Amino acid sequence: MSDPISRLNTALEGRYHIERELGEGGMATVYLARDEKHNRNVALKVLKSELAAMVGAERFLAEIETTANLQHPHILPLFDSGEADGFLFYVMPYVEGETLRERIDRDKQLPVDEALGIATAVSNALQTAHDAGVIHRDIKPGNILLSRGEPLVADFGIALAVGGAGGSRLTETGLSVGTPYYMSPEQATGDQVIGPASDTYAVACVLYEMLTGEPPYLGNTAQAVLGKIIQGIPVSTTSVRKAVPPNVDAAIRKALERLPADRFTGAQNFSKALADPGFRHGEDLVAAGAAAGPWKRLSLATSAVALVALIMTAFSFTRDPVESGGLMRQRIAPFAPGLARAVGAFTTLAPDGSGMVYAVPEGADWQLWFKSRDAAEPTLLTGTAGGQNPVYSPDAEWIAFAAGPELKKRPIGDGSTITLAEGLTPPGVASMVATAWQDDGTILYEMPGATLMRIPDVGGLADTVAVYSEQGFTNLAWVGGLPGSRGALVTLCPGPCAGGLSLLVADFEADTTRLLLDDVARGWYTPTGQLIYVRTDGAVFAAPFDLDALELTGPGLPLFEGVQLNTSTPELAVAWDGTVLYATGEQTNQGSRELIWVDRSGDTELVDPSLTGATYFSATLSPNDDRVALAMVEAGGTGTSQLWVKELPDGPLTRLTTTTGSSTAGRPVWSQDGRSISFIADNTDDVTFSHARSIAADGSSEGVSDVLLEHTRPVREVFFTPDERGLLFRQGVAGQGTADLGFLDLQTGSIDETLLASDFDEFGMSLSPDGRWMAYSSDASGRPEIFVRPFPEGTSRVQVSANGGRSPVWAHNGRELFFSDADGVMAVATYRTEPSFAVESRDQLFSVSEYTGLLDWRAFDISSDDERFLMVSFVGRAQMPEDSERIILVQNYFEELRERVSN
Repeated sequence: MSDPISRLNTALEGRYHIERELGEGGMATVYLARDEKHNRNVALKVLKSELAAMVGAERFLAEIETTANLQHPHILPLFDSGEADGFLFYVMPYVEGETLRERIDRDKQLPVDEALGIATAVSNALQTAHDAGVIHRDIKPGNILLSRGEPLVADFGIALAVGGAGGSRLTETGLSVGTPYYMSPEQATGDQVIGPASDTYAVACVLYEMLTGEPPYLGNTAQAVLGKIIQGIPVSTTSVRKAVPPNVDAAIRKALERLPADRFTGAQNFSKALADPGFRHGEDLVAAGAAAGPWKRLSLATSAVALVALIMTAFSFTRDPVESGGLMRQRIAPFAPGLARAVGAFTTLAPDGSGMVYAVPEGADWQLWFKSRDAAEPTLLTGTAGGQNPVYSPDAEWIAFAAGPELKKRPIGDGSTITLAEGLTPPGVASMVATAWQDDGTILYEMPGATLMRIPDVGGLADTVAVYSEQGFTNLAWVGGLPGSRGALVTLCPGPCAGGLSLLVADFEADTTRLLLDDVARGWYTPTGQLIYVRTDGAVFAAPFDLDALELTGPGLPLFEGVQLNTSTPELAVAWDGTVLYATGEQTNQGSRELIWVDRSGDTELVDPSLTGATYFSATLSPNDDRVALAMVEAGGTGTSQLWVKELPDGPLTRLTTTTGSSTAGRPVWSQDGRSISFIADNTDDVTFSHARSIAADGSSEGVSDVLLEHTRPVREVFFTPDERGLLFRQGVAGQGTADLGFLDLQTGSIDETLLASDFDEFGMSLSPDGRWMAYSSDASGRPEIFVRPFPEGTSRVQVSANGGRSPVWAHNGRELFFSDADGVMAVATYRTEPSFAVESRDQLFSVSEYTGLLDWRAFDISSDDERFLMVSFVGRAQMPEDSERIILVQNYFEELRERVSN
């Protein structure tokens, strides 16, 4: 029985069944096998027979035990080892994918960011092994597996086991453990003492090849290659590929020094140098610094005049420099007048500092603009209508952004806009949509239910990363990528974000999300190994962060304070090259709100001063105006929205619903007799998804409510007919094309799901006082407009709004219909109903930009005399300051951060 596979299957019967040969290397042949005990595929590697005979089974198995306990996300573990019928074998996981060798052979040169990510991951894995006293000795592209883009170092310690077990006999035969192209000089000369610096040398060779397409030393024979390695002739990646950053070239040159003492003291120091834009080594230091990119470092001797001139060239917004301890810190002017948020939510900095992209409101919509570091004026990015919350790609060539419920991308230069995904949580007025572009070529984005999704940046199928609503969080306020894409930073809120924010880290491999810091709005990982984060009081800190363990490893160091926050969004942006942009000023808690009476001329009056400080989501008046139903979180509260009733003008405030956890109650509707209130509930004990419930308005039910309507799709609105014999309802989510209107006959229980159903969204319905006409919003024309149609029967419709419209509310007088238009103005349409419904006039009353409300439901109510509007106002709502001193641009901030951390 000479066939190796047959011999092995006989010898390993009951343990492993070999299916086929996968490949052959210098030391072993690898087979695909089935682990029969655990019913899984494995890679079973068998040492070459001549090598096995030389090493001996006992010594090999004894040596390999020292590697079996290595654990690291980027180390392929060792499952088993043994001897069978003269074969020495060891068993590792079978990984679907390809080797780095195959990838380089196919693509020749890898993208710089991807090559750095692989080298960093391998270096961190090596550091773990070195700390355990294990040296790999055979790092090469063929021993690095790529599984879903993540590198895994294979054969860890096998070369050590072979070398250690074979002892001097390997040297006597002239066999060296290692592969010539990636051998260190000490390996090439046959030194018996091989240390960590030898592995780092090999990683640098692999990185050199990923960047240039060839190893650093070439030759027609192995001896020729080894001769060049021993000579230690200097090499440079930038001489072959100009796109390689100077610090990367310097790190490779240091790692390839001929003497181990001249290399990095540890593999982790090599990875840190790769991430440090300021790292330099050797004689090319000055030249490398001169080519450091468009945002060059400035000597401390640079005059203030020259500094201002440079910044003025870079940003036309620049004003006088701020004297602050010699820091390169500048004031810049607002990007556009009237912005509710200066920095952060609508501004993103290019990772390499080459420019910025920001959103500017234009009429009823938004547009994205690009400002190059070297251009005097910004450029409109066409194809970005409605675009908000842009994020750069890691190579700074593309941006991704949210446009309504769609995730899109476009190149910074010329090119078309591409839709990647639909169904996003639509951005509201000055609100954030959680989006992050990771360096593994995927984009994270937010969907309803605090759901974090991930999709390839080239398009394709998206997968669900986490559903945070199932973990007790109601809002996903922000997401930020981490180098290596093993995880991401997320900001989550247990209720309205005004009530509490927490910074957490999502570990994609462990499928967990762990708390890092409470009362923190956002964080950024930096090349210094720090996590810069901004607290909810506007103070900025830095703390050491372990990218492998995804955890903080020390206390926070205070950096500066005074950063402005708007609820969950700090006015702060940090780029990978050390550029920092932020706005200062008092904190603006957009969760804190007031109930306001507004008359037709726009004059205001507090409903009740005692209501200040709570977070109101919606408010509706009782039939005789003596009470108001509120969906709110009480002042200082951190829970979810609950239903309350306030007696007017200065009576008590009574809580009706008492749900806990992630359960919510909102969108209250009064019965005609004022005795009960219907509302929309989520995540109750008896029904998980959105549905309608009813509860006594006087609080006598002690929190107990009854299910009014539970349907096959989420119910998001209800509205009673004047005689309360029927119930209009909306099912589906506005902004996703799934919102349709239906009708429930409360007398018979019959349901008509298709009262108004289409491929567009219909929402915000309201019946006229006589019940003959239904007003609603529809986006059939491309944006929400107000329409009226007969009720309950009839298909003809009349468009009421002429400039967009949401939240239709009928006046009690039977002659007017109020709504908010696309200009952010309260509008009124007068109408007649005979011989048919027709609009007679349209007028604008007052701006509603200072008021808030749900975009897919009524944002206001109106008193029974039709003269006053009940609205929710932001407390101290932020506007972009005219004083440009409040927006600060800082260059090369990481240089100061390094000094602060080292002291």
